[in-house]
Amino acid sequence: MQRRQFLNASTGLAVFTVLASPKFVWGRTEMPELDAAVRELEAQSQGRLGVHFIDTSDGREWGYRSDERFLMLSTFKTLASALVLQRADEGKAPLSKRVRYRQRDLVQWSPVTEKHVGGQGLSLAQLCEATITTSDNTAANLILREVGGPAALTAFLRRIGDPVTRLDRTEPELNEPSPGEDLDTTTPRAMARSLRTLLLGEALSPASREQLAAWLKANTTGDKRLRAGVPPSWGIGEKTGTAGPSANDAGIVWPPGAAPMLVSAYLADSPAGAAVRERTLAGVGRLLAAW
Repeated sequence: MQRRQFLNASTGLAVFTVLASPKFVWGRTEMPELDAAVRELEAQSQGRLGVHFIDTSDGREWGYRSDERFLMLSTFKTLASALVLQRADEGKAPLSKRVRYRQRDLVQWSPVTEKHVGGQGLSLAQLCEATITTSDNTAANLILREVGGPAALTAFLRRIGDPVTRLDRTEPELNEPSPGEDLDTTTPRAMARSLRTLLLGEALSPASREQLAAWLKANTTGDKRLRAGVPPSWGIGEKTGTAGPSANDAGIVWPPGAAPMLVSAYLADSPAGAAVRERTLAGVGRLLAAW
């Protein structure tokens, strides 16, 4: 599919007149054009948009509001699952370990765990798969309980070199803003770099990196976000986050025949409606492909 055909087949947002300009060529985007396009996306969302890209072929990075804090929402579930994998690598708890739970442990939006209350429960691997691929909230809370709570996840992030991202609460409280306290937040730059460390670095074993990527690729909640923006021939694995006027998506992209790229997109305070918020994140995917 040609560049202009791909753009015309996408959403009707006016921002894509910028993407279709003569200066906007896949992989050779001039920064002023990229800045203008992301600002237009933000304006149409009526919210605050933070974006960060990393191209691992040459180490270049680009971002918009990269160092502003945003609530992680469910994007923290990738990080929590990575900690489970690291603990398995270290022999602390195998992925096959069964986690039992009761009806009282269930919280809102638990499409997998609500079917397995009592009995043998679910394995750590099944909980990680559920929380990444369906965003199951009870699975996330059970994972946090197993690894030592939100503070343990924050400590893990510090150990892998992330001085910014923090988790302070569990589901569903972590979705609530905490003005002046920065609870449960990250920045687009910090998230993209942590994903690079976890998916491509040495923090996890090769098998655990492969497993984390497989869960992200199997995600079912992001079809209208970053996935909708990158060309169909590109591979992608990502984790979404959603609450009220906010919509997030962060993950890894594999362009054909090229090194992988990391992307994080955080949209907050957007009253424009869920469909517009998702189109905004799809627009970020198109910007990544054009970068």
